[in-house]
Amino acid sequence: MQVRAVWMRGGTSKCWVFENAALSGTGLTVDQVLLRAFGSPDTRQLDGVGGGTSTTSKAVIVSRSERPDVDVDFTFAQVGIEEAKVDWGSNCGNCSATVGLYAIEQGWVDATHPRTRVNVFNENTNQLIVETISTPGGQLPAQPDDMMIGTPFGGHKVLLGFRSPEGATTGALFPAGQRQSELQVEDSVVKVSMVDAGAPTILIPASELNLDPSSYGDWKTAVTGLLPQIENIRRHAAVAMGLAENPRVAARAIPKIGIVSDSPDQGADIQILMFSMGKPHPAIPITASIALTKAVLEPGTLAHVPAADPQRLRIRTPVGVIETHHEVTLSGTEVGVVRTARSIAEAELFVPEGDPSLITVGAV
Repeated sequence: MQVRAVWMRGGTSKCWVFENAALSGTGLTVDQVLLRAFGSPDTRQLDGVGGGTSTTSKAVIVSRSERPDVDVDFTFAQVGIEEAKVDWGSNCGNCSATVGLYAIEQGWVDATHPRTRVNVFNENTNQLIVETISTPGGQLPAQPDDMMIGTPFGGHKVLLGFRSPEGATTGALFPAGQRQSELQVEDSVVKVSMVDAGAPTILIPASELNLDPSSYGDWKTAVTGLLPQIENIRRHAAVAMGLAENPRVAARAIPKIGIVSDSPDQGADIQILMFSMGKPHPAIPITASIALTKAVLEPGTLAHVPAADPQRLRIRTPVGVIETHHEVTLSGTEVGVVRTARSIAEAELFVPEGDPSLITVGAV
């Protein structure tokens, strides 16, 4: 079986973009096709197109939208690496940046000078995202060169505007009913803030894990022995947020979790180390940056920074400082962030139809 897809970088992630029509009528479930195409389960994803890391084992499924004032509907899939499971519970903000660009490149949306606006709807979270892409002269630059923190090469500049992101997954900005909680995790109690904006996200103060804000550069090494504890906190928080019946069945990709502290210097407002699929994230998921932005600006959360500027919130990540902005309009709030994106390749993926592993792959 051959399935057409486009390999794209969005922000600090890589994902394969599939049209919905290409995945229908295969005689297999979408989970089965994705897992076999990516080469999962296998830590190397050797027999597929996956990259063996959480930021490179991602898929986006797109279709032209029939919704009023929406150009493209899309669904994000986090494809398991060690396990035969596809997580559909959340969105990826980095991969979201590919959707508007894909629509322009495929002729779904006409480019206009000096920029093109593409309204996209994420079906994982029922979230409208307004994507504004630079198109000088009414066309995409042949050699896009806009740069962003965390990537060594340029791409097309994409401004993502998340419209009214509060409670998109759980129905409430603070799913646990309060801005900070004392979470019972087996024999210990951990202070956290649980926020749903962009994606459900758990924020743990660095002090809860005895991490020094002035030694942020050492956090990634310092948490090596704490990874099981952090994952356990995440799974218990999933129950408190109404995302799982018990910690054991919590999804791998949702809720997201990160360690936060105020910045010890003037170079940022707050600093965070995020985790993805049980490991430190090399940068920050954009959906998590939306949740963090809301938490920083909301009094009473464990991430609140009273002096932060909503128009230019500075977040320190392992790859540098990124900026978000928060605006309140008559139609609600909008949280925005700039990414870059570009297409890497178009391909026909060969998915072995008679592979015995397809009988069980995706069945969990």
